[in-house]
Amino acid sequence: MSAPERIPPRSVTAVDPAVRELLAEGELTVRGRIREASNAALYCTVTHDGREATCVYKPVAGERPLWDFPDGTLAGREVAAYEVSEATGWGLVPPTVLRDGPYGEGMCQLWIDPAPGAELLALVDGEEPEPGWKAIGFAETGEGRTALLVHADDERLRRLAVLDAVINNADRKGGHLLPTADGRLFGIDHGVTFNVENKLRTLLWGWAGEPLTQEALDVLGGLGKALTDGGALATRLAPLITRAEIAATRARVDALLTTARHPEPTGDWPAIPWPPV
Repeated sequence: MSAPERIPPRSVTAVDPAVRELLAEGELTVRGRIREASNAALYCTVTHDGREATCVYKPVAGERPLWDFPDGTLAGREVAAYEVSEATGWGLVPPTVLRDGPYGEGMCQLWIDPAPGAELLALVDGEEPEPGWKAIGFAETGEGRTALLVHADDERLRRLAVLDAVINNADRKGGHLLPTADGRLFGIDHGVTFNVENKLRTLLWGWAGEPLTQEALDVLGGLGKALTDGGALATRLAPLITRAEIAATRARVDALLTTARHPEPTGDWPAIPWPPV
């Protein structure tokens, strides 16, 4: 009997229907726990029809209640972020489904192995970034010294910054950025998103206030239509987040189209998540 065919993350496209079926219908086997996660996150294998992949399973039963995210679940918001990512056509979130598992309903997401040595963030001396980099802000490095925190001036990060503005991501840390060996970039950990209040906290402020690209404006125009009542995306989001959160998402898209610029920090709350990486 031949061994199951493995689906390594580098060979998977975000719209591969076989992978979504594998994640949704396959048998989950827990291999270990990701201990650095603040909520229950289990490293698993999933097998179906002679195919196998590694994945992350986050059961709703292992979620800690959040006073500022009282509605819905982290798992539902993770899947909703994937649905919005797919609607953009950018494929920035790994394939993610909501399913039953060994510890009840939860989100199941394809495991992504990041490329070693890929540099998207850096601490540098000086007050201005070098060409190819965008400034985030100054950071304490110990012994009273500060350095400039920068991120790459990378179109993949810029697309992710737009996605984060749409889904109102309150926790875009450096460790949530996974560049792969085939040149793709994935963002993970979208449990604190879609709040009706503005909670955008991110490391990707390098384009703050700059005009959106024409590509981004075109994508946002499509999202706006898909988020109208009865629209394809609104329908897919309905089981995952509240009607108020869907309406707020549509309002954020409309606001981005109106300003045609990347959002800027308001100063009303910390703009950068802690810890940043």
